[in-house]
Amino acid sequence: MNKECPQEFIALAHRMADVAGEVIRRHFRQKITIIGKDDDSPVTIADRDAETAMRELIKAAFPTHGIIGEEHGSVQTDAEYVWVLDPIDGTLSFISGSPTFGTLIALTRNGIPIMGIINQPISGERWVGANGRTTLNGTTINCRECSGLSDATLFAYGAELMEGEHGPGFLRLYNTVKRKRFGYDCYAYGLLALGFVDIIADCDMKPYDYCALVPIVENAGGKITDWTGSPLSLSNPGFVLAVGDPTLHDQAIEILG
Repeated sequence: MNKECPQEFIALAHRMADVAGEVIRRHFRQKITIIGKDDDSPVTIADRDAETAMRELIKAAFPTHGIIGEEHGSVQTDAEYVWVLDPIDGTLSFISGSPTFGTLIALTRNGIPIMGIINQPISGERWVGANGRTTLNGTTINCRECSGLSDATLFAYGAELMEGEHGPGFLRLYNTVKRKRFGYDCYAYGLLALGFVDIIADCDMKPYDYCALVPIVENAGGKITDWTGSPLSLSNPGFVLAVGDPTLHDQAIEILG
């Protein structure tokens, strides 16, 4: 499978991140209405308007491309190229005034993520993963080596991971690592690619939550799969495991069970 991403698509993704950031900054730390979705997760006008702005750019530039968006649904998902958008990954952080959310922009080719962006519009940080490298604001970055799980830093979605059928496995991993922290949404994956986090475990993720993260982690030298070790695509279940040092991956999978 050719994972090369044409530069014209990357340039469009940068324009999308720019317009989404303009919308989001207008609403950050402002008194805005919080709307509850069917799954009880929050959404705001910032989420919806930012996604609308990105979708309009795609339709104007590449009308044959498909789109999967968290807020406005899916179109042409059988296309060769499909954009996967999460305008604000971490809406709870956004409405709480915490700048650890991000805009996620992914491009998939035949269901495989080939380009990903994490854009943090408040701090002005932008991670881009494509074509063999991951950059932060234009500078190439890499994950760090880690001697073993007992020396690793783990970031995770939340205490919910200790519940349900996957709870015992996650608790084993949690008790094995040296340092751990909950939260941080997509920002945690940026920190992993930058070499400050070693492992991330997440649950209940949809394609718009993880597709952009795959090229960012992999092109920085890390590994990202589901909890069985299978590659992530548009059809994966919602359990995601990322490691900065690939030597940790099999150990973590075994502990998760």
